[in-house]
Amino acid sequence: MSARLEKLLLRALVEKPATIAGPSSGDKAAKELAKTLQDSARRVLGRALSIREVDAGSCNGCELEIHALNNPVYDLERFGLKFVASPRHADVLLVTGPVTANMKTALERTYNATPAPKWVVALGDCACTGGLFKGSYACIGAVEDVVPVDLRIPGCPPRPVEILSGLIALIEMASR
Repeated sequence: MSARLEKLLLRALVEKPATIAGPSSGDKAAKELAKTLQDSARRVLGRALSIREVDAGSCNGCELEIHALNNPVYDLERFGLKFVASPRHADVLLVTGPVTANMKTALERTYNATPAPKWVVALGDCACTGGLFKGSYACIGAVEDVVPVDLRIPGCPPRPVEILSGLIALIEMASR
């Protein structure tokens, strides 16, 4: 082995990994929001809230924040929130990105396959307004240009806590 490789291996064994620390366990905001969302969903629907995420042409920034909702930090499954693979099992369509010409028909079919009562959430600036892709030859525009939208959560991308807050607002609006 070369001296340089030995040095790298020894350093990797001795030093701590260079990772960013997650939110402190004392951060109660996400836990409180998720608990409120669970209680509201059970009161309105009688069961957990099922979410179908649809990427209509995004840059995947919003998807990263959605995936963060399922990681061990937020862990939405413990609060009864779940992401489902089929629109036939969904209560909420969470749509990200501007609707591209290639995804217009798929989004319409997904919307039509979702049983009532259903809600559509436009997540991120691109889904709400078309974002910087607005006016592009390949872009239809905002989600509301294709299917009716019940809630807009702006941000580029919105943080997981903002997504939770938006879902709570959606359920509270539905309960009225």
